[in-house]
Amino acid sequence: MRTRHYLMAANDDGDGQDDVGVVLKTREKTKRPPLYKVLILNDDFTPMEFVVMVLERFFGMTHAQAFDIMLTVHKKGVAVVGVYSHEIAETKVAQVMDYAQRHQHPLQCTMEKE
Repeated sequence: MRTRHYLMAANDDGDGQDDVGVVLKTREKTKRPPLYKVLILNDDFTPMEFVVMVLERFFGMTHAQAFDIMLTVHKKGVAVVGVYSHEIAETKVAQVMDYAQRHQHPLQCTMEKE
């Protein structure tokens, strides 16, 4: 947490002497919570169409965006599909993993700190 200090000086009070005092006011600046990347991992069994459907359904991507990400996963083995707060990233991973398991696909979805 960062702290900011503000200086305030008192002026001449009319007695011929300058009374200078320093008052420190502390205001705390709140930190942004850390963000987490949600990743989809490639496997040799999950159909490409299923990955596209997952990206559209759980990450709000258009078909074209989902198709491009799916190709990245296929070619590079992994792709970032979104960056979220911890709670949202955790929820997305759980939703994708549950959906894949219910449809008997070994698709893996993970998260890591950005």
